[in-house]
Amino acid sequence: MVKRLVLASPRGYCAGVERAVETVTRALELHGAPVYVRKQIVHNAHVVRELEDRGAVFVEEVAEVPPGGFVVFSAHGVSPAVRHSARFRGLRAIDATCPLVSKVHAEARHFARLGYTILLIGHAGHEEVEGTMGEAPQAVLLVETAEQAERIVPPQIEKLVYLTQTTLSVDETEQIVAVLRRRFPGIEAPKKDDICYATTNRQRAVKRILAAVDLLLVIGSHNSSNSNRLVDVARAGGIEAYLIDDESEIEEAWLEGVESVGLTSGASAPESLVGRVVGWFQDRGVSQIESLEGAVEDVFFKLPREVRAETVTTT
Repeated sequence: MVKRLVLASPRGYCAGVERAVETVTRALELHGAPVYVRKQIVHNAHVVRELEDRGAVFVEEVAEVPPGGFVVFSAHGVSPAVRHSARFRGLRAIDATCPLVSKVHAEARHFARLGYTILLIGHAGHEEVEGTMGEAPQAVLLVETAEQAERIVPPQIEKLVYLTQTTLSVDETEQIVAVLRRRFPGIEAPKKDDICYATTNRQRAVKRILAAVDLLLVIGSHNSSNSNRLVDVARAGGIEAYLIDDESEIEEAWLEGVESVGLTSGASAPESLVGRVVGWFQDRGVSQIESLEGAVEDVFFKLPREVRAETVTTT
């Protein structure tokens, strides 16, 4: 029987997600519905549904946006080809790409201009990876696992650099990098780690909580890379963990023989969902609720120029 609920910290929204969600909200306030969004603005089903209710229309490609319409690029970023397509169609684009993703894009362009081969550590098919690879398609090779790192044969090793997706497992990425450094001792690294602060902090928070719990629940949608990595971190630490969109996905069978449950949320999950899950446990008699404090996050990103209050003028 569950007696205690332990909340990890930090958890939930990061600065890039806050910026992206607020960008769509402001665009709707300024221009009215519909405002189109290419792909999910962030990988969370609840956030997407709430914005849809306000008038956002989510599309897979900019070709689905009527000429002259407003289109928001998601926090995961887009390739130059997508930007060109939007301009060609006469769309009014608002770029909500997380600045930390934009940093990786800039690195890819920089190293490609210098003639480097870029080994991009990331997950195939993820929107962030597609955007980064699109910045230098002739120069980038994707590496998903340590096994692939053992086998990959770059066309050159004289100018070789690795970059990473921002939402990876810190531990798994270190393993891949170790393989690449062993095989290619001259490989260069980005000046600053590409895995973002929020991803790193949330994984560290999970590691801290493991000694105090029998089970971990991670709130996040199933297509959220950083949320899935939190589950991986817990399981690697010997604690069973499950990814849930909200309290409706909790299965009572998971809690059999469990006294302490840990709770965290991915960087694209709103805090309101944490409250709902806490309420679910309270309704079942759990009254001992603790918060395990962690890193304080004070990162803030300015909104895109097109939706900042100071750029809006009235006549």
